[in-house]
Amino acid sequence: MRVSVLFSGGKDSTYAAYLAQQQGWEVASLLTVIPKADDSHMFHVPNIRWTSLQAEAMGVPHRTRESPGEKEKELADVEALMRAEDVDGFVSGAIASDYQWSRLNGVCHGLGKPLHSPLWRKDQSALLQDMVHAGFKFMVVGVYAHGFDEGWLGKVITSHTIKELERLRDRYRISVSGEGGEIETFVLDGPSFSKSVRVEEAEARWRRDSGTYTIHKACLEDKG
Repeated sequence: MRVSVLFSGGKDSTYAAYLAQQQGWEVASLLTVIPKADDSHMFHVPNIRWTSLQAEAMGVPHRTRESPGEKEKELADVEALMRAEDVDGFVSGAIASDYQWSRLNGVCHGLGKPLHSPLWRKDQSALLQDMVHAGFKFMVVGVYAHGFDEGWLGKVITSHTIKELERLRDRYRISVSGEGGEIETFVLDGPSFSKSVRVEEAEARWRRDSGTYTIHKACLEDKG
């Protein structure tokens, strides 16, 4: 099975790509839509420019396309990327977003190719634990919900951090995985990376009850 992965650089799409490879599929390419709008309904925004560095570490060809990020219209941009790929199907990191899942399925139906979403409807806490135990290292680069504070920006997710997210879920009814838009993540390393991403310069910005962690300079470095 030869597939292209819809790739944002966050934990979910990176883990979905890894699971596809573990299944014996060939990941032929990583497809990234770069929205110009900060409030895209479909696509990851924080630090999207660094997906090229992650793709290099993963050793997978990377295709990108800019999009105005307008609701619904942005689907045409991801469809254009997908249509250009000579693959048997596509892989998504969607977990619980019906909006994202239904629209991507609609695009794939139009292309006559299947969409595989290996994380779909899985227990969110268990998924995060699986990612950590598999050796993925990812940090929070955006928070957009009550209960979070500035200390979350740049924080690497660990088993202990997952417990903190579960407490926030119980109190504020957030999505532990951030599928409701509560958090955005960026992957620094994983079993599918030949090198790890080292953040050399970054800036945390906090405003009222939300904030972003913007990477200004990064590079690949040997592991260990």
